[in-house]
Amino acid sequence: MLVLTRAQVRELLDLDLLLDALERAFVELSAGRTSVPPRIAANTERGFLAAMPGYADGVLEAKLVSVFPGNHAAGVPSHQATIAVFDDETGTPLALLDGTEITATRTGASSAVSTRALARDDARVLAVLGAGVQGRSHIEAARLVRDFEEIRVASRNADHAQALADEVAGVAMDSFEEAVRGADVVCACTDADEPVLSADWLGPGTHVTSVGASRGGPELDRKTVTAGLLAVESRVAFEPYPAGAHELQGLDPESAVELGEVLASTREGRSSPEQISVYKSMGHAVEDAAAAGLVYRRAREQGIGTEVEL
Repeated sequence: MLVLTRAQVRELLDLDLLLDALERAFVELSAGRTSVPPRIAANTERGFLAAMPGYADGVLEAKLVSVFPGNHAAGVPSHQATIAVFDDETGTPLALLDGTEITATRTGASSAVSTRALARDDARVLAVLGAGVQGRSHIEAARLVRDFEEIRVASRNADHAQALADEVAGVAMDSFEEAVRGADVVCACTDADEPVLSADWLGPGTHVTSVGASRGGPELDRKTVTAGLLAVESRVAFEPYPAGAHELQGLDPESAVELGEVLASTREGRSSPEQISVYKSMGHAVEDAAAAGLVYRRAREQGIGTEVEL
């Protein structure tokens, strides 16, 4: 069995290749050619441990991910994970990977896939709400799909916003509202349990991505979610939390398109330059499968990792 550390996963996880792998996985998901049961979670007072098995595009894997929002205060990642990859013909365990790096990278990359598919071609101003791991991940991936001339960073912690802005040659903003107004693409990457932006701040044609999934409540307000085109990874996102999103409770699942449907041209995406589009992500096992499969194949090709016998 191959064991890959976080540093090795980071080395192997090529973003350009990952974007293409994610597109294939989303298409397979919407076409019904994957096997992904709803996510389950065991809760503690401070967080939860979720199990996310999945089979997509020839990759059979299972992720265990813990989400403990209070970890930030101790300098520990809020999301920590491991991923096991299995042979899809025999069920034999093939690899054990660090999943923390994969979770961070594939989440931002999945949002970038939505941006490539749904944002206006002339999008030039990116606003990122949240200056943690996901804020950085979203900026790295978004830069690959649009030529942004300005990157705005806002956070509830001004020092964090300034640090990330300095790192990415961006601008730290004083508030979420200041960051959002006039932005073409807005990425919400917080652990907030109440909306961090208002639909009234959005200009015509804005593309919004949201990956926040706090136990307490929604990251987006209902008016934003229903402002225009709504896209999801899967309509499972309309199920009760934690399988589904707080923002989507009570809405008709058919009111949304799946990202894979847009990519496969079986459902319409953006219909006009003025239309607001929203991608609400809950994280999906096909994303982990796409990333883990890519990492495993490249590790074998390059001879990276440690072989162990269980």
